[in-house]
Amino acid sequence: MLPGRGRDGRAARPARLLGTRTVWTAAGDGEFFCPGCGGDRNYQRLTGRRRFTLLGVPVLPRGETGPVVECAACRRHFGTDALDHPTTTRFCAMLRDAVHTVALAVLSAGGTCARPALETAAATVRAAGFDDCTEEQLSALVDALAADTGRVLSEPCGPGLAIELHEALDPLAPHLAPAGRESILLQGARIALADGPYTPAERDTLATVGAALTLCADDVAGLLAAAARTPS
Repeated sequence: MLPGRGRDGRAARPARLLGTRTVWTAAGDGEFFCPGCGGDRNYQRLTGRRRFTLLGVPVLPRGETGPVVECAACRRHFGTDALDHPTTTRFCAMLRDAVHTVALAVLSAGGTCARPALETAAATVRAAGFDDCTEEQLSALVDALAADTGRVLSEPCGPGLAIELHEALDPLAPHLAPAGRESILLQGARIALADGPYTPAERDTLATVGAALTLCADDVAGLLAAAARTPS
């Protein structure tokens, strides 16, 4: 065998004298939406310590790295901001609750809870995931909310209602494409229009919905006008 060559005759690769190695330590776990897999997966939160290596053997510390999130399925590492994205299960629950809150807000603003509005609201809420939602349940909830908060039905969107809308919509809005945010607003608009033209209170409530969904005022006005021109 020639010097400097392996058994197969190829030039021998020189050993790497110096390098770095990261030793990872688990610091927590849970479930997240994996950007690599495109679905809900288990994860480990890892912190790391880098070390210089000599001939592959760790010899000197080089500092800390991470933390990172490691997917249990694909084993890829992601920044911890990946945990900010809700899981599919959580996202569906957030969307369902948001639609339910918007429906109740618009019905409260309408004041009368007329049957066409209740039917449209119930169908919208059922489509969002509350399969057993009925008109009677929504009507009772609107009455209960008014009694509990002292809110007067058919009045403009007050601070309490605005807070409820923002609590339901603010966490959801960053994870929705513009079309998704517009869809939620339009669902509320269809509920308001089911029993006639918008009332001032309904317009005010829908404007609050649009603001919570980070839609600009001009876009909100345009969407509401377009919905009013569209036959139901």
